Amino acid sequence: MRGARGVSGAGAGSGGGAGTRTGFGVPGCAHPLLAPGVWHALTRPATPLHWVVLDVAGGPGVQPDPHCLDAAGRLRNAGVRVLGRLDAAHGLRPRIELVADAHRYLEWYRVDGFVLDRCPADRAGLPETRRTITSLRALHADAHLVLGHGTHPHPGYADSADQLVTFSGPWSRYRFSQVPEWTADHPPERFCHFVHGVPHGHLDEALRIARWQGAATIWLTDRTDRGGHADPFEDLPGYWDDIVSRVGTGVSE
Repeated sequence: MRGARGVSGAGAGSGGGAGTRTGFGVPGCAHPLLAPGVWHALTRPATPLHWVVLDVAGGPGVQPDPHCLDAAGRLRNAGVRVLGRLDAAHGLRPRIELVADAHRYLEWYRVDGFVLDRCPADRAGLPETRRTITSLRALHADAHLVLGHGTHPHPGYADSADQLVTFSGPWSRYRFSQVPEWTADHPPERFCHFVHGVPHGHLDEALRIARWQGAATIWLTDRTDRGGHADPFEDLPGYWDDIVSRVGTGVSE
């Protein structure tokens, strides 16, 4: 296990490799009617966004939502990639259901790819996950695919998608986290870290950990899950302007 990835000549905001820029992957926001300011903030020029997840109602919903269509359209017009959330339920959802959800996302919201949330992480789940990815690429050959494990999976998953979410959890765990050796075989743009409960005073430390561990796509927030009763990722962090400035200019020291 490794606690840090050696970086030679990489800038503080470079995500751990020369030429790689750290940016935000937004795991999902509250509905545009409930959080219009959040969606507006994500379209501001120079915001370092890699992608934003569109989760209409635990997936694409049962019919097109004009508010979500408008929000997704404004993001795409701003040059931001929009990904539809597909809930794999840790491998319990049939592939046919996931593909049906993906089809609705494409037809209704013209998404640029998908996050396979709650994706299996063990070796046993790898074959079916690969079949699901093959089906998704058949729907959209250029789809950007992210596997939302939330932990480091079997290394075989790294060959199956564009990015892996290898950490999703609280700051109390992240600050002492380590990464397995196999991650060094892949560039930082392959990995995403989502961390909640990060105090403003520890923001620089959290950014350094992401850089050292080789994750170029991040989401850091001071919001918490309130003991498991809230989604800490559905709102912008309280220090949004500050973290945008730090990540956008490559400052994390």
